Amino acid sequence: MTSDQSPPPAEPGARPAETVVLDAPGLRALTHPVRVRLLGLLRTGGPSTATRLADRLDLNSGATSYHLRQLAAAGFVEEDPERPGGRERWWRAVHRFTRFDDPGLIEREPSAALAYLQSVAAVHASQTQQAFAHLPTSPTPWRHALSLGDVRLRLTPEEASRLGAELREVLSRYPADDPGAEQGERRTGAEPVSVVVHVLPLPEEPAPPADTPVRPPTDPATGAPAESGEGAP
Repeated sequence: MTSDQSPPPAEPGARPAETVVLDAPGLRALTHPVRVRLLGLLRTGGPSTATRLADRLDLNSGATSYHLRQLAAAGFVEEDPERPGGRERWWRAVHRFTRFDDPGLIEREPSAALAYLQSVAAVHASQTQQAFAHLPTSPTPWRHALSLGDVRLRLTPEEASRLGAELREVLSRYPADDPGAEQGERRTGAEPVSVVVHVLPLPEEPAPPADTPVRPPTDPATGAPAESGEGAP
């Protein structure tokens, strides 16, 4: 499933490959949140330069150039052969998606795995805030289509894995966004939509000490002790 070999460069004019499965070198290359964001921008926005990407991320071009070179060394991005030469390099993504589904990799590279997951979570949070910032000016149908929520379940590891697989199967029924599609190939009325799926084990909340007094319920409006209702002990 995984490989230590970087994927070969794509042919000029070729579309990005569908998916890359993270191996140890790839995982370590994506431990920095800026690299995760750069890779995402190249995948969704198409080829770009270090200067243009720096403007998008409010960074200097030297920083983005460094991180792009690290991504290139790991096989995630490459120079765009359709824009050779010139004063500045153009970069493009080699793949459209990243898969991180090797449980053993978390055991072998715990620090890198945690840093990568935290970087991805930070990007998800940033995208959510950006969507909220544009919500007041979004068309009414899109404001009504927005959905946000979370559910706390009590599952076994096997059930949690099955839930994640079922959610991915549901998402596979819907058209994926293709940033490389020509304008005429896009469906009328369809816009990019972000669906974030987190299936996270939560730490158990510690039980209060046995000698901790139980506080009586309070009135949410006043904060005063609530009166016992009918049937109360």
